Amino acid sequence: MTISRYEIFDKVIELKSFTKAADALSLTQPGISHAIKSLETEWGIPLITRSRSDIQLTSDGERIIWYIRDLLRIHEEIEQEVAAIKGLEVGTVKVGTFTSVASHWLPKIIKLFQNENPNIDIKLLLGSHQEIENALLNNEIDCGIIALPTLSKTLNVMPLKEDSMLCIVSKENPLHKQKKILFSQIEKEPFIILSEGGDIDVMRIFNQHHIRPTIKYELDQDKAIISMVRDDLGISILSEMALSGYSEVISVLELEVASHRLIGLATTSTVSPATKKFIEMVKTWVEENA
Repeated sequence: MTISRYEIFDKVIELKSFTKAADALSLTQPGISHAIKSLETEWGIPLITRSRSDIQLTSDGERIIWYIRDLLRIHEEIEQEVAAIKGLEVGTVKVGTFTSVASHWLPKIIKLFQNENPNIDIKLLLGSHQEIENALLNNEIDCGIIALPTLSKTLNVMPLKEDSMLCIVSKENPLHKQKKILFSQIEKEPFIILSEGGDIDVMRIFNQHHIRPTIKYELDQDKAIISMVRDDLGISILSEMALSGYSEVISVLELEVASHRLIGLATTSTVSPATKKFIEMVKTWVEENA
């Protein structure tokens, strides 16, 4: 059946492995290879290139995969709609988000959601705001919790919560006794920033207030930055949510001019029944708890 071959193709590209795709789909590796080869033979174009260490889409494959994922998404929506007509709640919701939301919001939200909807599966994709936005545009996920505004104007967005941006310094740093930090003081300290893609909110503050930091380290995790700051290797600016539970090991200072990021939920123009239920759960939980 063609839809199963599409699912196999998508899974191979997602996992970049025939073996992992076979395990994930409970199929044999020859069966996976045959499905990909049959698509290439039917269409008369190569879809992937294989090496010892990796699998990559060909240029033709890159043009095709977006449509494949769109068809798979529509197929999932049809299955969910038929189930809803029969009074059943089934399906899968693929959610993209970044680390602090995954740590502080989603465990509680998912637990509540699964209690009420045991037959709907939740799958998570962690990444930077840009990676999550791209995953939405490429039909890899159903919804994304990211910082607003999005770069793409084609996504539908729902604001959820303002999250203050704060400066952190070690308890050894002479600045730690201050309530606020001046932007001129930030420029004089070695600065630790999230890697490109995760630094959007901090770079916005720098650009808005014409701050020229001395960036010493770039790291891809909030926790790693907090550890570096704790050991007095520099200062940083992170969100209040990311700093929850760390006030005893670092000092948290307000910025000279208060700043915040706006956390929101983004989707494409079409949303499945299961995704709609998840979005409502997120909205309700944030209003009541965040």
